[in-house]
Amino acid sequence: MNKPKMATEKGVPSNSRVLMLLGQLERMNGEAMMRDVETARQVTAKIFHLIQTQEKSGKEVMSKGSSGMEVILASLENTRDVQTTLNILYILSELLTVGRGRRVGVFVSKGGTGILFQILISASKDLPPSEELMLQLHSLLAKVGPKDRKFGVKARLSGALNATVNLTKQNLQNTKLLLPCLQVLRVYSTNSVNAVSLGKNGVVELMFKIVAPYSKKNTTLLKVALDALGALLKSKTNARRAVDGGHVHVLLALYQDWHHNDSRHRHMLIRKGLLVCLRNITNIKLGRKAFIDTDGMRILYNSSTECLPVRTLDPLVNTSSLIMRKCFPKNRLPLPTIKSAFHYQLPHVPAAGPVAQLYSQPPGGRENRQLCNRPLKKVDDVVDESDDNEETDADTENDTENEEDDKDQGTANDDIETDLNKLHPKNNPGRPFEELRVYERFFLELSEDFQGYNFEPSKSASTTSSSFSSTRSTRPIIVPTAQALSPKHVPIMSCQEDCNLTKGEHTLQSPAVPTTAPPAPLTPLELDTILLTKDQDRKEEAHSPCTATHTALSSLSGPASPPQMIEQDLAHLLECVSLAAEDSLNKGEEAGRGVKQEGSPVNATRHIHSPLLLGGIATRRVGGGGGGGGGSNWGSDCGSEGAEDEGAVLEVPDTALLLPLHDPDLYVEMVKGTRSVPQYAEVAYPDYFGHIAPTFREPLQERVYGVQRSKIFQDIERLIHPNDIVDKVVYDLDIPSCPVIEDNGESLKFNSQFESGNLRKAVQIRKYEYDLVLNSDINSNHYHQWFYFEVSGMRVGTNYRFNIINSEKSNSQFNYGMQVLMYSVQEAISGRPRWVRTGTDICYYKNHFARSSIAAGGQKGKSYYTMTFSTSFSHKDDVCYFAYHYPYTYSTLKMHLSKLEALRTPQIYLRQDVLCQTLGGNSCPLLTITAMPESNSNDYICQFRNRPLIFLSARVHPGETNASWVMKGTLEFLMGTSPLAASLRDAYIFKIVPMLNPDGVVNGNHRCSLSGEDLNRQWQNPNPELHPTIYHTKSLLQYLAHIQRAPLVFCDYHGHSRKKNVFMYGCSVKETVWQSNISATSSDLHEDLGYRALPKILSQIAPAFSMTSCSFVVERSKESTARVVVWREIGVQRSYTMESTLCGCDQGKYKGLQIGTRELEEMGAQFCVALLRLKRLTGIRNHQHLLDLESDIIGTQTKVVSSSPTTYVMEEDEPSFLEAIDYSAESNDEDGEPEKEHGGEVQENPNHLDQLSDCETNHRD
Repeated sequence: MNKPKMATEKGVPSNSRVLMLLGQLERMNGEAMMRDVETARQVTAKIFHLIQTQEKSGKEVMSKGSSGMEVILASLENTRDVQTTLNILYILSELLTVGRGRRVGVFVSKGGTGILFQILISASKDLPPSEELMLQLHSLLAKVGPKDRKFGVKARLSGALNATVNLTKQNLQNTKLLLPCLQVLRVYSTNSVNAVSLGKNGVVELMFKIVAPYSKKNTTLLKVALDALGALLKSKTNARRAVDGGHVHVLLALYQDWHHNDSRHRHMLIRKGLLVCLRNITNIKLGRKAFIDTDGMRILYNSSTECLPVRTLDPLVNTSSLIMRKCFPKNRLPLPTIKSAFHYQLPHVPAAGPVAQLYSQPPGGRENRQLCNRPLKKVDDVVDESDDNEETDADTENDTENEEDDKDQGTANDDIETDLNKLHPKNNPGRPFEELRVYERFFLELSEDFQGYNFEPSKSASTTSSSFSSTRSTRPIIVPTAQALSPKHVPIMSCQEDCNLTKGEHTLQSPAVPTTAPPAPLTPLELDTILLTKDQDRKEEAHSPCTATHTALSSLSGPASPPQMIEQDLAHLLECVSLAAEDSLNKGEEAGRGVKQEGSPVNATRHIHSPLLLGGIATRRVGGGGGGGGGSNWGSDCGSEGAEDEGAVLEVPDTALLLPLHDPDLYVEMVKGTRSVPQYAEVAYPDYFGHIAPTFREPLQERVYGVQRSKIFQDIERLIHPNDIVDKVVYDLDIPSCPVIEDNGESLKFNSQFESGNLRKAVQIRKYEYDLVLNSDINSNHYHQWFYFEVSGMRVGTNYRFNIINSEKSNSQFNYGMQVLMYSVQEAISGRPRWVRTGTDICYYKNHFARSSIAAGGQKGKSYYTMTFSTSFSHKDDVCYFAYHYPYTYSTLKMHLSKLEALRTPQIYLRQDVLCQTLGGNSCPLLTITAMPESNSNDYICQFRNRPLIFLSARVHPGETNASWVMKGTLEFLMGTSPLAASLRDAYIFKIVPMLNPDGVVNGNHRCSLSGEDLNRQWQNPNPELHPTIYHTKSLLQYLAHIQRAPLVFCDYHGHSRKKNVFMYGCSVKETVWQSNISATSSDLHEDLGYRALPKILSQIAPAFSMTSCSFVVERSKESTARVVVWREIGVQRSYTMESTLCGCDQGKYKGLQIGTRELEEMGAQFCVALLRLKRLTGIRNHQHLLDLESDIIGTQTKVVSSSPTTYVMEEDEPSFLEAIDYSAESNDEDGEPEKEHGGEVQENPNHLDQLSDCETNHRD
């Protein structure tokens, strides 16, 4: 029987000559080929000639459906004739050179790699082996290897590894054969096990024999040898071998030689290859030590400096920078301990809590509130051990050549909840109703009958301000299980109608200040800060704050409209709700950002005495000395020059005229009732004067090319030129008696001892450069992000550089256009009291300060990050403040709530309760806002009581101040007189906890409360003593669930530091299942799509809101967050976290702009409008919107989000910022997946969400 004819693709002529020859070759396979050697040679030679001369012949052989490759490989496997083998290798080489990707894939899939290895092993047994055959074999293997994922394994198992090594050793002078051998060795070495094996066979030393000093000859060979050596040195075993052999010095000498001789930069790839070898060697501690010992820092620094002017040499500069940063000796932070400078003794410490480890260490001080200043070796271990505890390479049988492929396979978020039982909400609130009855008094509106209330309209809102004062609870809930607080922390309750919040009777304490100091003259411009003091002898109350005529909220108020006009209003939502007129914004943009050119927005002035009189007690400022002026010694006697003249009068802008909710006098009164662990006795000027949002736009800052590189080089100069470094401590909270260190006026003066302040230490590095260290959260040893501090004593026009050196996140929006905020007291006095974005040369990068493994979740070898910015000052004798984001203190909240109550009209039902007392003795306010019933008839009272509830909360994370500004916008809208506000109050009852973590806010924490814990991870099982605000807020919700009045919407306001825009996280079983790909029945996936309605509405009406950034996936790490617990345990379908960017927007009306308080407050107002539209949608029986939501969900499953960086960032630890949905980052952006060290190419795959990961801990949301 004849063999079947060779298959051909339809359309290929069957009489094609090459196919006829292949058919002839196929018939010769087997014994015939061995018998008729000459014919086989002729046929293969003809095939090679056709493929070489006719492009169509190659296409015919490789065409889809053709069996040409199988025939060629079968012939190659069967032949024993060297010439025939060579002819077939020529054919394959020609075929695989063209259309390489697909053709090589076909070759590999047909088993071609294994056949080549067989021939290699067979040919290597011949002595001597055929040089031409070995040349062709290795040339072909070099082409095939990178496309075959199992290439290294096949080579090792077949024995080809040793064959290639031996051939290389025998042909060191034969460059023609040596080149393909090195190319194959380069591919072999990408497999880690092969690399170790090759190292044992002496290949590392072999490569060092091949690499040579500068020469114009054999540069291609040298480049391949360096590539192979670089791949080998990825193995730590081989890196140690190279260090032991003294090859670090050799590599540095070679690099210097090539750097000096390659003046025309024609051999940049060779220079880069040498640097890659150094980079891989310095991955181990021995390599870093050898690099330092051989003066590698100076060599690379000098060479890189010479390369800087040539843009094409950036790859060399970047790699050199990476090596130098890695080898820079790891230093401890300049602190006695990484624990917070302040200590608060908890009533009890849970054995498994994060504070237990801190408390188990020897205490740093005996007093409850004294500084913990005893260094703890176990806490502060920063030894360079990054490669000590890792497995040796020989023990890890990782046979994957392309590690990126493995990454691709692991891009799915492993944190997604896959337990369907946990995904379905529970209906059991968890606590017996008898325990929850005590919370009934917070819901008087549900039982109020309004008998005896006069519903006649009143002309004055003030006549109703006390109508329901009796309904406001001023006593905190007493939890039976809670231990009594120490007398030091028990507040003496008093109710002031002006403040409407419970405050302690005593005023703040300050360090002892002598009262006999001689008076000093005061000029209006020499301002420092206001220092509040407590007089033990005088207990008189402060004067009542003067009340000014308040303008109505211009954007949210207007004449009342009949009900039929509400639908029309809703149709023009974007026009109805705007916190700033667009034309004024545009005028501001045209005027530019210069504060000098712009006129003063505040024309009216007020006169205050300086020092400010608080409660009739003279306060004191200490003037600074030196030419810089404006300095001060905050609240201490260190170098005091005497008290200011009490008779001096300052003329300052009356910001209350433009800020209806701000009153400086009232703010000072509120500060007196605020309790802090450090017992702050000062008021920061920005909080006193207030903030008026600027009318000009503040665009995202464009990143200057190479800015990070230049900053890093300046850091490296500290090691190379140590004599240029001042290294002078100018501010230190670890010296509580005198944190401001006196000098001769040549240094800036710093201060952070005021509410929400955070700066622990300032060290002058150079004349105009300062390293700044942030304080940890109290009862914690990490969470460094929020900062708020004061600077004085500056020189006008001088450019200062500030480096915050203990940031923890692996990336930041400071790399993508965000600027710090600055407040100038001189500008405020001139009538421009405002925070403005400032700073140039801003970047964020890994530094040489080592993190403790305890603070890094047990991981060793982690580093802190530096956020650096430069700025200059425009005014002499100025006092400036810098902040991470617009500050919003607890005292500011109390002031705003008091002013809001004063704005209440007879139509508004407003009640303020004190939900509980915090650990630190501060009150947690609870607001109830709705519309008064029109009368006390049964119908109106029934409608009043049965309104759906909306439950809002904010500021569980103190550093997310933007959440408070959004909440401010919400509260102002709800208390406004516009028809929309009136309709909203008539539609819902609002229960609002505007600040869930007052203690954290007061004490300048970034994330935690005084318990040292993230309160948004305590919702599953809050402790009434350690987490009182969460415990009682959850109890309110549990009470509502018990009485069948669970909220329609629950929303927790947050801020997000790593993403732009405003967006929401919600909860959906269906979308969680889709993301996790777990099997589920249709009944499991049945859910109302109403959870998408509110975000959808917001995306239509709020210019800063982005629907594409929203996520409704439930993750395991979020199971203790407010959003998930309220959804799962309380049964609230519309349970959200609303995240507001700290940076700016990349879409919509505000695209390309940094976000400000105006936009944040607008977002809060738009949230209210969205609730009104939600009421309309849920009130009608039209489910078309649900169909629209279903299509939205389907659309998001196929949407591909792609983004590329628009600014230059170094690849090493600044990955391309991806604005895709980051399911892992819910308002925490604090942590998530373990931090990735980006040593290779930056991934452009938007699914690699772990590139945005931050800290290594699990306290996110």
